[in-house]
Amino acid sequence: MSDGVNLSKVTLTKSSPQVSLAKQSGASGRMRVNLNWDQRSSGGFFKRSQGVDLDLGCLFELTDGSKGVVQALGRAFGALDAPPYVQLDGDDRSGTNTAGENLVVNLDHLDRIKRIVVFAYIYEGAPAWDKAQGTVTLYPQGAAPIEVRLDEPSGLTMCGVALLTHTDGALSVERTMRYVRGHRDLDESFGWGLNWTAGRK
Repeated sequence: MSDGVNLSKVTLTKSSPQVSLAKQSGASGRMRVNLNWDQRSSGGFFKRSQGVDLDLGCLFELTDGSKGVVQALGRAFGALDAPPYVQLDGDDRSGTNTAGENLVVNLDHLDRIKRIVVFAYIYEGAPAWDKAQGTVTLYPQGAAPIEVRLDEPSGLTMCGVALLTHTDGALSVERTMRYVRGHRDLDESFGWGLNWTAGRK
């Protein structure tokens, strides 16, 4: 990650956890959601030799009631121009890709999207989020980047990072930071109601 400071960036925190985007400023076009981390963090937590695999994904619910997940696990990479209008660009298994992992949300279909939970999880390796200095950054078109830092200590393998909610043509982005044991617990925490089975990449 860059050490530079972007003064226009919005950082969501416990005391200021939410921001709203309108169609004229960020709630249209293609919004990239990036997961990245500091590969120079102390202890070499995310070096290739550690065999740690940090992944990005999301739960989605559309306005027609359909629900699902976009993630590398189970090769559920999604689609941009068809439901769920969210697509994962790939799977960085090594943690050495400086671009990290990216979800793209097609907000030109915002009227079809009800809510999205962006999550990160450790597919392989010991969980130590505070050492990873991970960051999820949303890049809405025509608006400042929105940053959520995954810097809280937790021994759990999954984190529900942010909740995106569509209401009357606007999109709210809320920092949630819910650390859970896995997909079922994440589902229960946000009230999704999916049926989960074991999967592999």
